[in-house]
Amino acid sequence: MLKVDGVSYRYRHAATPALQDVSLTIPAGGIYGLLGPNGAGKTTLISILAGLLDAGHGQIALNGQPLAAARAANPRAIALVPQDYAFYPMLTVAENLRFFAGVLGLNGREIKTQCDAAIAFARLEQVVDKRAEQLSGGLRRRLNLAIGLLGQPQWLLLDEPTVGVDPQSRRFLLDAIAALPAAGTSVIYTSHYMEEVEAICQRIAIVDQGRVLAEGALGDILQRPEPQVELELDRPLPPDLAERYAATPLGNFKFRLFFRLTVKEVPPLPRLLDELATAGCTVKNLNFGQQNLEQVFMNLTQRSLRD
Repeated sequence: MLKVDGVSYRYRHAATPALQDVSLTIPAGGIYGLLGPNGAGKTTLISILAGLLDAGHGQIALNGQPLAAARAANPRAIALVPQDYAFYPMLTVAENLRFFAGVLGLNGREIKTQCDAAIAFARLEQVVDKRAEQLSGGLRRRLNLAIGLLGQPQWLLLDEPTVGVDPQSRRFLLDAIAALPAAGTSVIYTSHYMEEVEAICQRIAIVDQGRVLAEGALGDILQRPEPQVELELDRPLPPDLAERYAATPLGNFKFRLFFRLTVKEVPPLPRLLDELATAGCTVKNLNFGQQNLEQVFMNLTQRSLRD
């Protein structure tokens, strides 16, 4: 288990902290999602967990042991796959893997075993002799992932691992990552793609402006506290309907109007839709019941996830 307790961090000359009193409990054996827009603090937290930055304030423990001590006892316990490509473009796939396996201190037999396993996992068999600079974006992401798996880490930190890839490559990467916990590797997955987090993560934290806005099991976070309907309309809700349904404006995002209404039963919905049509309002989207992550985020921050 990774426990983050009251961690804050401010970059030199920054006007505001990148992280503000962040506390998380991340269980082993699954995929934990860190969801938030660009600049939310996800990469900063990942960098601290990877040992690239020292937390300005707060404590981090791995299985009850201070993180620095745990990393010193087992330098391969935590591996990072960064958002940027972390390999040498002039080297081949095989050369990159052998080089980074050597950096990890693996011996000759371990190097071959781990490189072969990483190549098979990322399905790089057909490109092992190609220089990394010749690979497509999807293959580069797969090489990034393969390098991160050398040394069989207990924890794998993935920072936006599908940025810039085609849909087919994204699907392969998500399926491969989803299989890691069964092989003994726990995953912390950062992304601003909501659909990815919903697809593979069991627990999540939503972060923005360096703060944790929500944390817990995915199903618990998506569950509404009470039955409500959310609408996206093409024009403002008429005042009489807003009063009757105790409407709450959720904001105007890029010329999209969102409202939350109290409609505690499904039968009144047809009447509501008839009333909206009579008032000249076109319903662009309607949701009743469980929320998705975009709705949760907008409710928490009053702004779009990708703003």
